[in-house]
Amino acid sequence: MELISQSRDGDVVTLTLTTPTMTPEFFAECEERFTALAGDATLRAVVVRSSAKAFSYGLDLPKAMAAYGPVMTGGGLAPKRAELHVLIRKLQRSFTAIAACPVPVIAAVHGACIGGGVDLIAACDVRVAAADAKFSVRETKIAIVADLGSLQRLPAIIGPAHTRELALTGKDIDAARAERIGLVTQVAGDRDGAWAAAQAVASEIAANPPLTVRGVKQVLEYSAGKSVEDGLAYVASWNSAFLASEDLVEAATAFAQKRAPKFTGR
Repeated sequence: MELISQSRDGDVVTLTLTTPTMTPEFFAECEERFTALAGDATLRAVVVRSSAKAFSYGLDLPKAMAAYGPVMTGGGLAPKRAELHVLIRKLQRSFTAIAACPVPVIAAVHGACIGGGVDLIAACDVRVAAADAKFSVRETKIAIVADLGSLQRLPAIIGPAHTRELALTGKDIDAARAERIGLVTQVAGDRDGAWAAAQAVASEIAANPPLTVRGVKQVLEYSAGKSVEDGLAYVASWNSAFLASEDLVEAATAFAQKRAPKFTGR
């Protein structure tokens, strides 16, 4: 069974999680999907959703223990610790591939989004939620320091104070609070409403000049954690190289003719 099914509508790809937990195979499939999508020059946006009863309960602990148990919990000196380090870095690549996707990724969350589920959506660019969504950086409660991206990416999304509260307590928060602190940008009814909202955001993004959208994402990624001056210097170099395009001419022509522009990515 596919753990992540894929469909396409025009320039937008939808990835659907088909199980509510993340098995060892899930992480490998996630990395493979996003690595492949990164090489698609025609792609304009990606939506990530789940067809399971919840978006994700995170790591499938029994299956993870069966696959990795001796490395995760066993004793041993440097060789075993080095093996665990390699494993963690391998799993991290699954969600790093999401963050590295050159086009925007929009997550539609319903039900529980726990542990690895939060790691996944933190790697996305935009997050929307159903009213029944709940979020938890739960790893602390099962004796794990969250290690797949939440502690690194959430401070830029919700701020360091909210990140510390969620990570140190392992508490649940509902969709309303998630929206207040900026974890999600909107709360849209039930699961289908969240799916529709995510698709609407993706369609709105896909209607914009695709090379410009990719440029905006790259400039934002570069500027994170740097000085304003460093960011300004980078975007000046970016626009010096990539501002001139047929899409820029089309934008000006469409404005003058009072019609909707048709961008081609050239």
